[in-house]
Amino acid sequence: MQQATEDVAALRRTFGCFPSGVTAVCALVDGEPAGMAASSFTSVSLDPPLVSLCVQNTSETWPRLRRAPRLGLSVLAENHNEVCLRLSRKEGDRFDGVDWEPRPDGGVFVLDAAAWLDCRLHDEIPAGDHLIVLLEVLGLLARPETPPLVFHTSRFRRLAPV
Repeated sequence: MQQATEDVAALRRTFGCFPSGVTAVCALVDGEPAGMAASSFTSVSLDPPLVSLCVQNTSETWPRLRRAPRLGLSVLAENHNEVCLRLSRKEGDRFDGVDWEPRPDGGVFVLDAAAWLDCRLHDEIPAGDHLIVLLEVLGLLARPETPPLVFHTSRFRRLAPV
């Protein structure tokens, strides 16, 4: 077994062995949609209702999103791989070709997602080269019949019945 600090590529490859869902975190900022994809989403607490995601310290999108009073978190569906790629872009209009819905409170949601969570920023915790972002869930909509997009070994996957 090698030391985790010796080879960043090996560490990344090892982290990639764990499959994760993919979310979009979006809001209206200065009247325009802003958003990003995040695969580090997880539930945290039922009381109060909290979820988390991890954001790179170098993100240029998170500083804009964190100013929004509400954030729309969409659990992307299995047919949203192009949406995920668009929301991961460094350049250009991330919402070009993405079907989305703004909410009156400023959250933005991706249409046909497996779930929507209407959130607001609860806390940020520094963690190495990332921030752990805690979001308070204020509203939700679940579509359990909609299969989620899965990210595993740097590829998009689909769930299959066992």
